Amino acid sequence: MTVTDFLLPVFVQVALTFALLIRTAIGRVSSFRSGEVKPEDIALGEQGWPKKVTQYGNAFKNQFELPVLFYALIAFVLITRVGDFLLLVLAWIFVILRLLHAYVHTTGNNVFLRGRIYGGGLVVLLAMWIIFAVKILTGA
Repeated sequence: MTVTDFLLPVFVQVALTFALLIRTAIGRVSSFRSGEVKPEDIALGEQGWPKKVTQYGNAFKNQFELPVLFYALIAFVLITRVGDFLLLVLAWIFVILRLLHAYVHTTGNNVFLRGRIYGGGLVVLLAMWIIFAVKILTGA
């Protein structure tokens, strides 16, 4: 596996993060311009934003939870050169689940479906960390 192979899912995850940030910013600016939200409405917290803006903002914030552990793992995999096909497939599965999670979060926001997708990503990421740890600790 090449460095590029492992960086591609990272690039997709980073693109998702920036897309959510941009969509959140557009929604916030639009809310101010339309007069729907005034600065004092959100001065002490996020509760004053319209529902859709809040959904995008929360989806953006979620990109700094599990994905942080994903970024660290991929960096370690590249540094230690233990990347293999299984880790690469799991990396793509994780990123696809993150894309699905963001989609559900910013559309119908079905909490139960979103939770299952999040849990799936958690299991995949945990499996990746376990595989990585075993490879490092056993020299495999």
